[in-house]
Amino acid sequence: MPLVIAFDIYGTVVDPGGIVGALGETFGAQAALAARLWRDKQLEFTFRRALMRRYVDFDRCTAQALGHVSGELGVELSEERTRALLEAYLHLPAYPDAEPALRSLKSAGCRIVALTNGTEKSVRTLLKHAGIDGFFETILSADSIRTFKPNPAVYDLLKRVGASGEKAWLVSGNPFDVIGAKAHGLKAAWVRRDPRRIFDPWEFAPDVVIGNLEELHRAMSPQP
Repeated sequence: MPLVIAFDIYGTVVDPGGIVGALGETFGAQAALAARLWRDKQLEFTFRRALMRRYVDFDRCTAQALGHVSGELGVELSEERTRALLEAYLHLPAYPDAEPALRSLKSAGCRIVALTNGTEKSVRTLLKHAGIDGFFETILSADSIRTFKPNPAVYDLLKRVGASGEKAWLVSGNPFDVIGAKAHGLKAAWVRRDPRRIFDPWEFAPDVVIGNLEELHRAMSPQP
């Protein structure tokens, strides 16, 4: 049976930090700070909404997080500029290692799916713009069940492609996502692009830790 590999998208396959250039026109020297704060608040809002059961989709969380950034950094955004930045978020770049890694895994016969908090429409646009949409068999979106990772129900979406438990791997650059997958009985790889990052000291740990996606295929293979 082919191995099913579920990739997180934001922060794993595509780089949220790639928005810095688009933010520069408005936030100037604070563009990098704005990008980090935008991503942090985006995730925080998904956690809070999932816990409160007050769902809005990931696109809305992204827009609300941008509003927070605007207020915190004291930079007023017009409606036109807000729309432009949200459109730019649909064109985030893929990490340079994404395409060769996906190609290698596909050539090895692995089934590749996206398991994401993003809406199917937005993620499809994102992957197409990055030129890597053809590697993905399907997009499994948390939006279809109106919640967010690390709710266990999101990882259950893998059953839609006939995968569960140790028959499936999650690959993510986000520790909370890896922990969610491991708690649900999946295999998981943590993409630790920044060696300064630490993994949350919980009772769950990734099966493998890699520095980039090109290391994934070898790391997942049984060692002699």
